[in-house]
Amino acid sequence: MNEPGKRAEAPVNRADLPGRMDEAIGRAKRVLLSGGLVAYPTESFYGLAADATNEQAIQRLFTAKERKPDRPVLILIPTVESLSQYVPQIPPVAYRLMEAFWPGGLTLVFEARPEISPLLTAGTGKIGIRLSSHPVATGLAQSIGKPITGTSANISGRPACRTATEVLHSFQQRVDLIVDGGKTPGKIGSTVLDVTVDPPKLIRGGLVGKTVIAKIVTLSPMSDG
Repeated sequence: MNEPGKRAEAPVNRADLPGRMDEAIGRAKRVLLSGGLVAYPTESFYGLAADATNEQAIQRLFTAKERKPDRPVLILIPTVESLSQYVPQIPPVAYRLMEAFWPGGLTLVFEARPEISPLLTAGTGKIGIRLSSHPVATGLAQSIGKPITGTSANISGRPACRTATEVLHSFQQRVDLIVDGGKTPGKIGSTVLDVTVDPPKLIRGGLVGKTVIAKIVTLSPMSDG
């Protein structure tokens, strides 16, 4: 029970100890399916997960992060095979990129199906999608059989969190559960590549280097990074 006048804090479940990951993911599954928010480790920073098919949960996410609605949110899918549920078409170039870099640190931007929340697309009609190589991140999506949000766990404008303790200090009662997977590498987030244009355009540099991608596909000369 919390002391009078003291703010409640989100419970923390360890997933970095032997035999604890299944327990942590099982608890997180219940939170996500009830519309809650879960902080979890990724290949770079901690992320903040909501059920990406639950409009109210997504709205809670924006409120918790103090995020403006003009900024899109990428999603993490449970399997490569599920991709077609969220995008109307998969360009041939995307298959080559997925084969080379999924699971991993490359986010691909596709045209979004109409049922994808405009909160996630920021009204652009496009959605960033990734298959994570982190067992907790992908385990969460697989546990609910739906995509989860892949935005970093931080208040907008502040540094992204690398530990469960940092998440706890930043969010406290704004999230419902923190899955502690130990300290994450940090440094940079996922690379973001728009495959709705030909040639693909690099939107943001990150975990997968531009020169490495250029060995697989030709990039737009307008690319960033």
